[in-house]
Amino acid sequence: MRISRRSRFESTTDLAPHQFSVLVRLENGPRTPKEVADIEQLSAPSVSRTVGGLVERGLVERSDDPADGRQVILSLTAEGRRAIKETRRRRDQWLATRLEHLDDAERAVLVEAAAILERVAAE
Repeated sequence: MRISRRSRFESTTDLAPHQFSVLVRLENGPRTPKEVADIEQLSAPSVSRTVGGLVERGLVERSDDPADGRQVILSLTAEGRRAIKETRRRRDQWLATRLEHLDDAERAVLVEAAAILERVAAE
């Protein structure tokens, strides 16, 4: 968790972590604001503010739900997809820079630990 938190803040872009998280939630397809709020465990007003900022920046677009005119559908724009890709690239670069300083034995330990953590997460 500490590495995850550090990489979010050390590899900063002009996207705040909560904005990036919303973008990632839209990466696999459109969602309603309520779906995003439920997944992120946020209040509707909080998601609304975050989405509003992302829409203003051209990263997310809102459209009417064809099945329910009262509902709004959120989807990524091409610029939103580029922002996700760039943020991930910067995070990977931040971590790679730190891993360069490890010796072969330390890297081997990390490979083993990663396998164990993958197994634990899958249970």
